[in-house]
Amino acid sequence: MAGFGFVSGLPLALSGFTLQQWLTERHIGLGEIGLTANIGLAYTLKFLWAPLLDQVAPPFGLARFGRRRGWLLAIQPLLALAVAALAFSGQAALWATMATAALVAFLSASQDIAIDAWRIETFPPEMQGEAMAGYVWGYRVAMLVSGAGAIAAAGFLGWSGSLLVVALLLALGPLVTLAAAEPEVARRVATAEGLPARVRAAVVEPFRQFLGRAGAPLILLYVPLFDFGEAMAGTMLAPFYRSLGFDRAAVAGATGVPSLVCTMTGIAVGGWLVARIGVARALISTGFAQMAAMAMYVWLAYSHGMHAVLFSTVMVESFVQALATAAFVSYLSGLCDAAFTATQYALLTSLAALAMHTVGGVSGFVAAAIGWPGFYALAMAAALPGMLVMLVILRRFPPGVPAEADAEAAT
Repeated sequence: MAGFGFVSGLPLALSGFTLQQWLTERHIGLGEIGLTANIGLAYTLKFLWAPLLDQVAPPFGLARFGRRRGWLLAIQPLLALAVAALAFSGQAALWATMATAALVAFLSASQDIAIDAWRIETFPPEMQGEAMAGYVWGYRVAMLVSGAGAIAAAGFLGWSGSLLVVALLLALGPLVTLAAAEPEVARRVATAEGLPARVRAAVVEPFRQFLGRAGAPLILLYVPLFDFGEAMAGTMLAPFYRSLGFDRAAVAGATGVPSLVCTMTGIAVGGWLVARIGVARALISTGFAQMAAMAMYVWLAYSHGMHAVLFSTVMVESFVQALATAAFVSYLSGLCDAAFTATQYALLTSLAALAMHTVGGVSGFVAAAIGWPGFYALAMAAALPGMLVMLVILRRFPPGVPAEADAEAAT
């Protein structure tokens, strides 16, 4: 799982912060940089083609490796080649760089679909938490490599050389896949007769079951609103840091090891908090903490390039965001029906990424219009609607009884 997490996390920054840093150094305008948020729509819309990976045999004669491994062995070499193509797109037109980054995001999202299916079908329910922990560790290390690591390496390898190193690391993906065992239950969905029946079983029924529960419309409203403020703030971080005078080394230093340590600590503390006080109270406390922590960006905007404020902002934000994410993921997991766990979780996580890849796309124009202090104050305020919807949901449709019972026992 750590290996799968590593190859899954590597491409993410190449359609996000690393790409934005690269374009900033190419002197691309704020509006165009903001539009890079739309490149990641593949992660939001991956549920649209996920049923194909269940119902269609892997291409290129790879079906002999099994349904899950066969698709991974088809996707992973193409993903490494796409990143290599992105490395050589620096001298091409901007649209060529954007299109190649979009292809990287599409192939990366497809790899995630197959890895998620492999995890769910390989491990019993009581080991899913441990499997996800290994995945998160590998994923976070990979994000450090393709984020701060790639930015720092660009200083002496150039951007093409730095991205080629990421492509070489992604080429290790098939080795991880070949070392994994094919799940024995991987073909269970194929028992449905005919493509229409398979589509109904894979997509329509999970939707129908979820929409039939109490509070479904409010839940579907809350999920994308959870990251509304962070979507605005995060998309503009690269040009924001550069406008304050922070060079590449300062950005890489702040977003590297200190950020990783704070993120992993936040995940651990968030998991402990959910177990200690229950999902509902953890959502409230961590959600408001995340919203309050965004005031650090406003402070940074007025700090006149102080490195200590940069490090403080990045570390506090990394910790609090991981804290809130731990509670949020626990809540999403509890929403999934046992009969449709994989599909409903994919749908919910896709919906959760909606704000990042839509609202984030216009954030550059907003920042250019009102300036950095006003922009980050607005981003902080944008988190409030999600918090208000969450409070209504928790009051009228609280999470499962066991979590609430634990919370009562703890008090």
